[in-house]
Amino acid sequence: MKAVVVRQWGGAEQAVIEESDVPQPGADEVLVRIRATSINPLDWKIREGYLQQYVSLPFSLGSDFAGDIEQLGDDVHDLQVGDAVYGMKGLAGGGFADYTLAKASMIARKPSTLSYTEAAAVPMGGLSAWQALFEHGHLKRGQRVLIHAAAGGVGHFAVQFAKDAGAYVIGTASANNADFVRGLGADEVIDYNTVAFEDAVSDIDLVLDTLGFEVSARSLMVLKPGGTIVGIVTPAPMDAAAERQVTVKYFGAESRRDDLEKLAQHIDGGHAKPHISHDLPFGQIHDGLHLSQQQHGRGKVVVHMGD
Repeated sequence: MKAVVVRQWGGAEQAVIEESDVPQPGADEVLVRIRATSINPLDWKIREGYLQQYVSLPFSLGSDFAGDIEQLGDDVHDLQVGDAVYGMKGLAGGGFADYTLAKASMIARKPSTLSYTEAAAVPMGGLSAWQALFEHGHLKRGQRVLIHAAAGGVGHFAVQFAKDAGAYVIGTASANNADFVRGLGADEVIDYNTVAFEDAVSDIDLVLDTLGFEVSARSLMVLKPGGTIVGIVTPAPMDAAAERQVTVKYFGAESRRDDLEKLAQHIDGGHAKPHISHDLPFGQIHDGLHLSQQQHGRGKVVVHMGD
């Protein structure tokens, strides 16, 4: 099978398509033939060497996937060969490949209304948004939520989820993406290139911070006392948060069957949908990594297997 492997940290040239043997599932695993995958910032950050404390070389790149179950582990009885599934590998890697292994508890049947390509765009972005808003942010109807990078892979899901939950949604985005974010359901859009968001909004109950670093610190200024900021890149400064009497949450999304099933139900019910900015063949995966690294796109870059 083909897989994208990194043997040396660095630029796009370090992500090499190699041939390897098809792996065999352990007792609690399934073997999935991947039909499509999508690219996340995690992928190029691993390749560049930013996460060396978590992964070692050689490393098989890729997180999101959608495909068909080819083989079941001996202890897997709630899935069947041929099931169309989707999921996220995270720091385990292996999503940019013809086949991957996944624990049965970390995948689910893909949304029935989505193609494999569309389903591959969902896991990391959708899970990050869902878990940030509801598990860590405890979003409630009527609250005011600020979503940074609202047009991005996480943000465009978060806008849809928050609006469907009855929140008042404010998103930051470039002027080119403002209409797109409004179309997702945002009540207000702030052009981050021309307006400092902390000067434009206040009295926010929840901030979803997909950017981290100085944006995290600035975000504390817009929260009301008792509010919450949830970060997925870097945590907000704890001392400053304590002074402003707000809560800081920081997490990495987990691939769990129950949450993937919730996403599937939400999508199949017409409450949200993924947006794909680029759909590339596997041979152009380096182009996809470059597009993701530019960090100004709408939705997700997806790669389909085959030519």
